[in-house]
Amino acid sequence: MQIKIKSLSGIIPAYETEGSAGMDIRAYLTEPVIIMPMKRFLVPTGLFLEIQKGYEVQIRARSGLAIKKGISLVNGVGTIDSDYRGEVKVALINLGDEPFVIENGDRIAQIVVSRLEKVEIKETDELNDTGRGWGGFGHTGV
Repeated sequence: MQIKIKSLSGIIPAYETEGSAGMDIRAYLTEPVIIMPMKRFLVPTGLFLEIQKGYEVQIRARSGLAIKKGISLVNGVGTIDSDYRGEVKVALINLGDEPFVIENGDRIAQIVVSRLEKVEIKETDELNDTGRGWGGFGHTGV
């Protein structure tokens, strides 16, 4: 499967190791940006994608930034649909205690390609029972 990409920086995302699921993407900035604690910023990447129908590209946080600096994605996981052609931007949030500086070219997130399955919704008044049933968050214990 191929994804066509236009990169304003000339840097193309790539898998860092043979077993990598995601490819790091970088900030495309004219000047450094500071994200203060508990603040958000939409980071441009300079990337434009053409994704085949039946696939999506997911934007995911980088685990190192998350644990070391408290940097996460505002929406948890972002989705780039196959019919979107605009610039890929990453909605970051600083959940840490210190201001976080982003420089041009910094690795800020990763992308993972996923196959999609379109579903048909069937409205009903009854659902099959399961062993879990209606048990919600934490009902199975710690």
